[in-house]
Amino acid sequence: MKPSREDEAAPAGGPWEECFEVAVQLALRAGQIIRKALSEEKRVSTKTSAADLVTETDHLVEDLIISELQKRFPSHRFIAEEAAAAGAKCVLTSDPTWIVDPIDGTCNFVHRFPTVAVSIGFAVNQELEFGVIYHCTEERLYTGRRGRGAFCNGQRLQVSGETDGICVPRWPQRQMRGLRCALSGAAPHLVKKSGSVIWGDRAPALMVHFLYLSFYDTTDLSKALVLTEIGPKRDPATLKLFLSNMERLLHAKAHGVRVIGSSTLALCHLASGAADAYYQFGLHCWDLAAATVIIREAGGIVIDTSGGPLDLMSCRVVAAGTREMATLIAQALQTINYGRDDEK
Repeated sequence: MKPSREDEAAPAGGPWEECFEVAVQLALRAGQIIRKALSEEKRVSTKTSAADLVTETDHLVEDLIISELQKRFPSHRFIAEEAAAAGAKCVLTSDPTWIVDPIDGTCNFVHRFPTVAVSIGFAVNQELEFGVIYHCTEERLYTGRRGRGAFCNGQRLQVSGETDGICVPRWPQRQMRGLRCALSGAAPHLVKKSGSVIWGDRAPALMVHFLYLSFYDTTDLSKALVLTEIGPKRDPATLKLFLSNMERLLHAKAHGVRVIGSSTLALCHLASGAADAYYQFGLHCWDLAAATVIIREAGGIVIDTSGGPLDLMSCRVVAAGTREMATLIAQALQTINYGRDDEK
């Protein structure tokens, strides 16, 4: 990896400077281990499902990162994927907390598919301070620090500015006019709008607005490349919802929907402007923590699938280059329930 020029682009110092530098060095060390192990034979086990895999390298890398951090910062707390799988609680307190995914893209890793990364996030007072993600095979180091920008190998990152959400009529205008006249004549005193009932003389004036809400497509994503991941559940009901969500976005004319097998790297693609939006149900706080800082510092938006503020423990997310795009994606989705990280 080329030496970073981030220090030239951002002000030096800061209360968590040492933590950040240690995280970078550990991510690079972990990446070397993962890169070497990628082509070797692996012992593979399953966790929550047949698609939720873990290898000895996951454990090795996590042990390396956590043990080194504990030596340097003994008063800090830790949330890590394999420790959580073994029963450790995921509790985000006000204490300085490291949130670690030793190998994001373990299924890729098992199959020697080269899209794999190590992810290290850091939070204080339940506020994400920085994130470090290392793409092990391409040797790309993504970093973001709150208030100091996001970078890939020293080059500043900037999200896409795509905002397309222009309403496109589903019906021809002639048919719209005919339907409007028919409904206005049949029931001028009663219109249902957004779940409420409107009575009296106001009804005819609001009929056009009602029809606009009912028969116009408000999720036009015609210039958007959207990324997602499947999640570990493979039961028929979950798969039906997953495919339905993808179908909704394709019906909304998205340029495409991509699955690359690594949540953290998909989110880094968003931060770099290579994609316009990302959504997922079934990811975890260790998939999301570091990437959230990077996206925000690249100018992007990270929210809950409900459209509200991000909840790091909710196992769901929408991210985009703009708030308009994030809102369009969130409105199109059906919820897939994966529970919460802090309740497992």
